[in-house]
Amino acid sequence: MKAWQLDRLGGTLSMIDAPVPAPRPGGVVVRMEASAMMSYMRDYVAGKLPVYHAPDHPFIPGGNGVGVVHAVGGDVWHLKPGQRVVVSSHFVANENVADPAQILVGITATQADSYAMQADWPNGTLADYALLPAATLTPADAVADLPAAQLAVAMRYVVPFGGLLRGRLAAGETIVVSGATGAYGSAAALLALALGAARVVAVGRNARALDELAAVGGGRVVPVVATGDAAADTDAIRSACAGRADIAFDMVGNASDPNLTLSALRSLRRGGRLVLMGSMRVDLPLPYTEVMLNDWEILGQFMYPRDAWRRLLMLASAGMLDLRAIRSVEFAMNDVPSAIERAASASGLECIVVDHQR
Repeated sequence: MKAWQLDRLGGTLSMIDAPVPAPRPGGVVVRMEASAMMSYMRDYVAGKLPVYHAPDHPFIPGGNGVGVVHAVGGDVWHLKPGQRVVVSSHFVANENVADPAQILVGITATQADSYAMQADWPNGTLADYALLPAATLTPADAVADLPAAQLAVAMRYVVPFGGLLRGRLAAGETIVVSGATGAYGSAAALLALALGAARVVAVGRNARALDELAAVGGGRVVPVVATGDAAADTDAIRSACAGRADIAFDMVGNASDPNLTLSALRSLRRGGRLVLMGSMRVDLPLPYTEVMLNDWEILGQFMYPRDAWRRLLMLASAGMLDLRAIRSVEFAMNDVPSAIERAASASGLECIVVDHQR
């Protein structure tokens, strides 16, 4: 088979010939149809994201995707050859312990206790065939008619789905999405609509992208262009909320200052919830007394629960979430370097997809 191999973060990414992997206990070999490209893949390959921990030997990168089960190993009882599945990079150890280790297969180990997991499952989806833990696969029977490339786009929704579930977004609530023009922020806004939010206040710095998102979301999406002035941005968000928000969802990426996150926090009503799923290069200075007096709840969330993929596909199957709202831009398997470059500049309503059949 053909596969893309990265020798190390900051090293060389090259296409190689490799044997088709054999199934192993707890594992499934998937014939890949499409892989969703991470927006930050260029910086990842270049080694510019120091928080990421890759295997200490050459490996096949790539996270989420779509494929067909080719073969199953022992201790796999439900997945069958020929069955179409979506691939999640998020893998949590199966042991019944208080704090199980977790990794993003083909991307990173989250902390030292997950390095052994990564050593067992180092390779991701940028190959004709991928050997993956059975627990990372979800049958796609509910959306069997969707083209593989469009189904791969669903990965953009499943990440913020974890945060919206953690934040307990309820139908009829007002939600502020901070960082709404980014890859996952745009999806968070659209998914919040599908989950019944009465109003989505989309906050970002790119006015044109916000207007495009508002047009897709209809009258329930209200754009707010951030200025960097914390007080002015807080006032603008509150005005767009027509009062205060029930929940704020923060998906700012690699932020260099905390002001936008603090403005989202200060837009909340008493008892409101702030969900943190983005990234920040500086500390978040929480106003202790203000948080206490307003009964605010601050929740960090990494990725999503195991059943999120199944629930997301059911939303799409029921017609509640239109996966076509985010456009797939497809590249051939032998043109992954171009896909990586394009992903770095893609808009929030575009998803770069590697078509393994081309």
